[in-house]
Amino acid sequence: MNLLYNLLLFKVSIILPIIALFNKKIRLFVNGRKETFSKLDSITPSDKVLWFHAASLGEFEQGRPIIEDLKKQYIDHKIVVTFFSPSGYEIRKNYKLADVICYLPLDTKANVRKFINKIHPDIAIIIKYEFWPNLLSELKKQNIHTILISGIFRKKQSFFKWYGKFTRSKLKAFDHFFVQNEISKKLLSSINFENTTIAGDTRFDRVYDILKQDNSLDFISQFKNNSYTIVAGSTWKEDEKLLVNYINNVASNDEKFIIAPHNINEKQILELQKSIHKKTALYSKKDGLNLSEYQVFIIDTIGLLTKIYSYADVAYVGGGLATGLHNILEPATFKIPIVFGGNKYKKFKEATDLIDLKSVTIVTNNEKFSSIFTVLKNDKNLREQMGETNHNYIKDNIGATKAILNYIKTVI
Repeated sequence: MNLLYNLLLFKVSIILPIIALFNKKIRLFVNGRKETFSKLDSITPSDKVLWFHAASLGEFEQGRPIIEDLKKQYIDHKIVVTFFSPSGYEIRKNYKLADVICYLPLDTKANVRKFINKIHPDIAIIIKYEFWPNLLSELKKQNIHTILISGIFRKKQSFFKWYGKFTRSKLKAFDHFFVQNEISKKLLSSINFENTTIAGDTRFDRVYDILKQDNSLDFISQFKNNSYTIVAGSTWKEDEKLLVNYINNVASNDEKFIIAPHNINEKQILELQKSIHKKTALYSKKDGLNLSEYQVFIIDTIGLLTKIYSYADVAYVGGGLATGLHNILEPATFKIPIVFGGNKYKKFKEATDLIDLKSVTIVTNNEKFSSIFTVLKNDKNLREQMGETNHNYIKDNIGATKAILNYIKTVI
């Protein structure tokens, strides 16, 4: 199996540069990895290093509370953060609390050996998943203390199948698993891994701490102008069809909309703007505008959505009608009701929990969308009730960070 895996990697390494000629995301993936080892030149043999690996942006946010606390307590250590995906790296490549931020190299034996030798971490902290066989083998071989945080396992994963011996064996690299739920702990126990702790999800700590920061944005305050405002975050085309129909055909003139699309491609942003019949402003062209005169504000940039949610009376979170639901915990912490579309949410525990608590609502078509948003606009008590339930759910689930930090302090 090792041979087959390495042969597959060899083929991938040849094919990816070809695909990169025609695909921007793959081009970032390939070109970014060309810089990995040069970025690591700043790590010297005498440095003490804490290494965090995140697949993408969501996983980084899960690890962020741990990074920030360790940065304060271990000032003599350098922090290395690696990403697998461009969507994480491109947004957080200038994160100030990490000494080095780079892509994880392709999982060849030579790459991971060189990578681990360069960073020689005191501890390797893998966030949620990313079980690269050669990487895990090298960590085990070099006896580097390795933990998984905010992990979540599902029965359908190969570890738990009759044919999963190869992937199961790689889990031996982990000294400890911090998992989100009882199901994950039981699944690991079923394959004889008892070194687990149910700590929960560090994202709850992260989003709860958002309330402590300054979330004000002058241009959003000007746009909102004390009006009832719907914030639609991380929207895909499927979400935007529902939003545009409501804005054009149902919305009253006294409600406002802030749309922060997942894809900020200029062509798609302009198409979205043209499809809306109400007065619409773009973030990129806001200078000189009296934003209070506009009814729709499209945020064609990244990095502002969390703060923008603080201005919402209701949040619509995208992705559920497309590839998968985006982060609903951020709006939840601000005590606002949440709506999302589709059925691609079931792998997100927080979504199913909040559905059970009746503080989020699912829409699947124009009629349902219009009905829900009309009810929410007209019923302030309902909005407050749903928002309070969402906030309390966040508050009731904090604490994972403390449990993980207590463990880490015993091994570094």
